[in-house]
Amino acid sequence: MATTSVAMAPHQRNQHSNPTGLTMAHILIVDDENSICWGFSKLARQMGHTAATAASAEEGLTLARQQPPEAVVLDVRLPGMDGLEAMALFRRRLGNVPIIIMTAYGELPTAVQAIRNGAFDYLVKPFDLDVAQRCLRRALERPRAGAVRPSTDTAVDVDQMVGTSAAMQEVFKRIALVAASEACVHLRGASGTGKELAARAIHRYSRRSGGPFVAINMASLSPTLAESELFGHVRGAFTGADQTRKGLLEQADGGTIFLDEVADIPAPIQTKLLRALEHREMLPVGTNRPVQSDFRIISATHQNLPQLVAQGSFRHDLYFRLITFEIEIPPLGERREDIALLAEHFLRLLAAKSGSAVAAISAAAMEQLQRLPWYGNVRELRNAIEHAVVLARDSTIAPEHLPPPMPGALVLGTLQEDAFAELVRQWTQSQLYASAAGGDLYEQFLGMVEPPFLHAVMQHCDGQCAAAARRLGMHRTTLRKKLDQLGIDDG
Repeated sequence: MATTSVAMAPHQRNQHSNPTGLTMAHILIVDDENSICWGFSKLARQMGHTAATAASAEEGLTLARQQPPEAVVLDVRLPGMDGLEAMALFRRRLGNVPIIIMTAYGELPTAVQAIRNGAFDYLVKPFDLDVAQRCLRRALERPRAGAVRPSTDTAVDVDQMVGTSAAMQEVFKRIALVAASEACVHLRGASGTGKELAARAIHRYSRRSGGPFVAINMASLSPTLAESELFGHVRGAFTGADQTRKGLLEQADGGTIFLDEVADIPAPIQTKLLRALEHREMLPVGTNRPVQSDFRIISATHQNLPQLVAQGSFRHDLYFRLITFEIEIPPLGERREDIALLAEHFLRLLAAKSGSAVAAISAAAMEQLQRLPWYGNVRELRNAIEHAVVLARDSTIAPEHLPPPMPGALVLGTLQEDAFAELVRQWTQSQLYASAAGGDLYEQFLGMVEPPFLHAVMQHCDGQCAAAARRLGMHRTTLRKKLDQLGIDDG
């Protein structure tokens, strides 16, 4: 086996005993490299623990019988029995003691096999002792004071809305009030706040709860498919329509249809949807024979619908039909007192899904959750908890298990696009009001935006016209001509 040197960093040589505050434990290190055994055993002692070393799996099993360890550090490539084979024997002898696998061969199959065999973690040589120390500390952690382990006494409801904050109590109150009615409900809130959960709650507590709940994201449909998806079609209505298909509105008969991102409904479809709402009947594509359906609509969007109505891109009569009753779902940043409850709820959900014990979360990790900005709202928090559970495995979730927060630029970029669109709209309206006569408004606009736009692209491409043309999706000759006309240098 290739030699792997392990050097102690200066700050590690001067640590006081048991600096982690953990109860003293016994560590078994199994590796045929003396340097690895020496480095790991010294690290264990500096952390306030005891250590024993073995050069083979067989010797390690003997030592484990004499003094059972609280953690095993085990190399894969060993003389005689290899580490992966030895794992089962250590498990049989020691139970659920964490086993940290080491190897100088970092192939994916080895890592997968080690994890499948129940390895707590996986270290690829050469590794920094700081990494090894964090790994060993996690392996020895147990839920203790300051760690939160959610209760498993009650069943976990996947569609449960969680929150004790004043903002969420207002949401619950409005859901309760509107659920018993037949009014159309519009849910307004940023992406990831839980608008579909709110829609499902309204359906669950309505008289239609025994009927279907049909959800569709309008932004995911192309304009050519939207009509067929919503209203259905008959066989032969268009190329590829090999059989008659019920639309989503008909499928929701007796229940509720949830139209997410309703602002993205194409303009021609808005007229048909308005008629379907008013008369509870619709025309499938390819027929003049209407079909009946008794459904309730709950809609949602993160966009500003009144602004879209003012711009003329969303029908005002459809808007007033959909917005009979509106509920605003607050962003997570405005309900921080709910973060701990949500984290514990997601831990229970993940445990129920995997059939494993509910993970605990340390006070430090919970404190970090409270501080993060959560641009992606509840959806981002759930993803963070799932990420942490994968990394922590059977130990308490610590701050280092949490993923970095979503970059604010991802959200700010969307806001900047909206702001830019609004500025263009305002400029256009001001020009239209300034002069009702015909003119060159389009050329004015291009003359204003094209020069800085092309200049920025050329700078990004280091003045390379061919590269810039590829990014712009235009022919290089066309771009060259534009640059010359506008007096833009290649640099």
